[in-house]
Amino acid sequence: MPINTRNALNFSGGPGALPEIVLRQVQTAIIAVPEVGLSILGISHRSDWFAGIVRETEENIRALLNLPEDFHILFLQGGATQQFSQVPMTLLRGRRHAADYLDTGYWSRKVIAEAMREGPVRVVWSGERCGYRRLPREEELTFSPDAPYLHYVSNETVEGLQFHRILGRDDVPRVCDMSSDFLSKPCQADKFSLIYAHAQKNIGPAGVTIVLVRDNVVQSAPQNLPAFLDYRRHVEAHSNLNTPPVFAIYVVLLVTRWLRDQIGGLDNMARINHRKAQRLHAAIDDSDGFYRHWGDGDDRSDMNVAFSLPDAAREKRFFADASLAGFSGLEGHRALGGARASIYNALEPAAVERLVEFLDDFRRRNPR
Repeated sequence: MPINTRNALNFSGGPGALPEIVLRQVQTAIIAVPEVGLSILGISHRSDWFAGIVRETEENIRALLNLPEDFHILFLQGGATQQFSQVPMTLLRGRRHAADYLDTGYWSRKVIAEAMREGPVRVVWSGERCGYRRLPREEELTFSPDAPYLHYVSNETVEGLQFHRILGRDDVPRVCDMSSDFLSKPCQADKFSLIYAHAQKNIGPAGVTIVLVRDNVVQSAPQNLPAFLDYRRHVEAHSNLNTPPVFAIYVVLLVTRWLRDQIGGLDNMARINHRKAQRLHAAIDDSDGFYRHWGDGDDRSDMNVAFSLPDAAREKRFFADASLAGFSGLEGHRALGGARASIYNALEPAAVERLVEFLDDFRRRNPR
């Protein structure tokens, strides 16, 4: 696919772009998976072939992250939103001490609201006073040694803020929503007890959520949870408790192969992503204030670049011109407005260069 197609210039916050090689493989699989001769949309989730797909996808993720053996890898449904509830149902229900949560943006606020339904929650730090324009500094954080766990969102897609360090105490389980930067870089998974990420940012289409969960979390879960919300049952069923999203899991497999074989692992992916982000952030910083970042410099995301234009009229013209130029997905989230360029794994560096050229050209044609 040439760079001027909509797929190549898809800066959507999610579902996001997929690698060209994966799209071509999916195109073939829609008609017939080569090894099976059936459409991927009609292959049974009880088939030996699909069981092999699940195993290989698990193995690829384990290898990419150097994941310890005591982690289970699950492919679940319900998106990250289901995990907002399933995590506290597993780790907080019936506990006396409050869980520690960080309030760093749009998605953190949603997570906290759901956790409060299950038990006591202590908000360690909130970005509300600063308008969610930055993340906390170390000296602003005091974590409880008695908390059943610490939860935070590694990358806030709406505000374009990303933690570039691991938070918390080693003696308190860490839980992290990595939905928008999972498999975009190494993440020291061994420092966490539970990681979850829905697929539609860096790793596949909507429909599947990946959960990495330590065995001690699974085994200590309450015994009276509904089966669909019990990690134990999903582990026993090998992510096949009910009809799983076969198509979405298959695409995740193809993406993990791409990361392994074409990209060469997560260290290389991180370098590519960081260079893309630096290029785009620099273009905004060098615009003499025409474009303005939402977040502070040290906390800016390598995945989502949120920015504003001088006024509503130019903003409207910006989106119209961007669409005519072949760009998609540059509108900011409805909760924040403005503009946002999401530069997930599959977004090629050449697409970022095209966007930088467009930003510069639009600024020259629309001076303040």
